[in-house]
Amino acid sequence: MRIALLTPAAAVLFAACVAPTPGALRPGPDPVNTRYINPGTLAALPGFTHAVKVGPTVYVSGEVALDSTGQLVGPGDLRAQAAQAFANLATVLRIAGVTPADVAKLTIYVVNAKPADLDVIRAAAPDFFPQRNSPAGTIVGVQSLPREGLLIAVDATAVVRAMILPREERDRYRERP
Repeated sequence: MRIALLTPAAAVLFAACVAPTPGALRPGPDPVNTRYINPGTLAALPGFTHAVKVGPTVYVSGEVALDSTGQLVGPGDLRAQAAQAFANLATVLRIAGVTPADVAKLTIYVVNAKPADLDVIRAAAPDFFPQRNSPAGTIVGVQSLPREGLLIAVDATAVVRAMILPREERDRYRERP
């Protein structure tokens, strides 16, 4: 009789020990809330999506210095390539519903990187490097990038802050003719 009473108690105790804590299990990406962003106006490196938006988070692949026709902008010129890569990044972010101010993390890949390259890159993309509250970032020196002549690639992670931007901020990032 004593054993029969312990068995249900042991079962309850065991279940309490192995049962997940409410909220501890996170579901995988929700296909309904996942959006793949491939603007037709931007050239892409083969095999990559420009960006994937999962819920409020936007993951942007390495944007490079290619114009809308797929031609390299600024061969041999890091500043020109950085300006084009960040312009492409800004376009993808805008289409995803975020702005440079929403970028939480930047990773910048530079061919044969030198310490002085950071100043060149910052000067080419001031919207991404504000004086206060800059995004977290990493610069990685690489031997080469996937296409001949590329000197820089920039990827980013951004988080949607709100569905509605203040008017002055919304107008600032609206596409200009």
